[in-house]
Amino acid sequence: MHSDFIDALIEIAISEDIGEGDHTSGACIPETAVGSAKLLVKEEGILAGIDIAAKVFKKIDPGITITFYMKDGDKALPGNIAFEVTGRIVSILKSERLVLNFMQRMSGIATQTGRYVSKLKGLKTIVLDTRKTTPGLRAFEKMAVQIGGGRNHRMGLYDMILIKDNHIDFAGGIKNAIENINYYLRGINNKLKVEIEARSLGDIEEILRTGHIDRIMLDNFSLDETLEAVKLINGKYEIESSGNITLENIRKYAECGVDYISVGALTHHIKSLDMSLKAINY
Repeated sequence: MHSDFIDALIEIAISEDIGEGDHTSGACIPETAVGSAKLLVKEEGILAGIDIAAKVFKKIDPGITITFYMKDGDKALPGNIAFEVTGRIVSILKSERLVLNFMQRMSGIATQTGRYVSKLKGLKTIVLDTRKTTPGLRAFEKMAVQIGGGRNHRMGLYDMILIKDNHIDFAGGIKNAIENINYYLRGINNKLKVEIEARSLGDIEEILRTGHIDRIMLDNFSLDETLEAVKLINGKYEIESSGNITLENIRKYAECGVDYISVGALTHHIKSLDMSLKAINY
């Protein structure tokens, strides 16, 4: 989540929305007119994206001033005012939809994450996101997961090895896939963490015989299978549950003794949090 990458994505969003200019605001509002607006929360949830909103305002007009009343991670209620902005009205209007798009989606993800995390209170298990993100918006969405109390799995294909079912099948089996990965990592002198997906208890037994990995992902295991898998692995490797995890069953999976539970729904089955940017004294 390097700041240069975040800045570049915001620049793309600005270019996409504003293009050659905001003709509506330019026609309705004098260029030098100054005013203020407030970010009004209209739905209960966890606030996320305030820092991104500030970056958007400042990129569009460095002269805009922002007074913050809330911060990322705060629990918000309908009627809360997250911040107020003051500056040229045309600049505030140019920023409005971009700020809302980022904040509503990020807050929805943070809120969804918070619901899953709250189910594991008192347990060691950590909630992870996945790569099931909106193309181009992964950095923002994974940032929102962190704000909601979860942790990020790998950012992409470059920062962790995850040997999935297709890799195993194309490589000719579990042993071949693990050996190929370790040979490759030695060749490029890289010590990336290695995780492998198991589809059955038999897979786990073969993974344990082969070794040279860091984490085993239990893919679509039942609760009984998860309990058996945890006994088989016996603390030798980290364990991650994945697939068919819901708010209703996540605690039961965690109670099996797994270290991590990854949930794709954190970022791809979400409802944006309702909020609006409203003019003050108009």
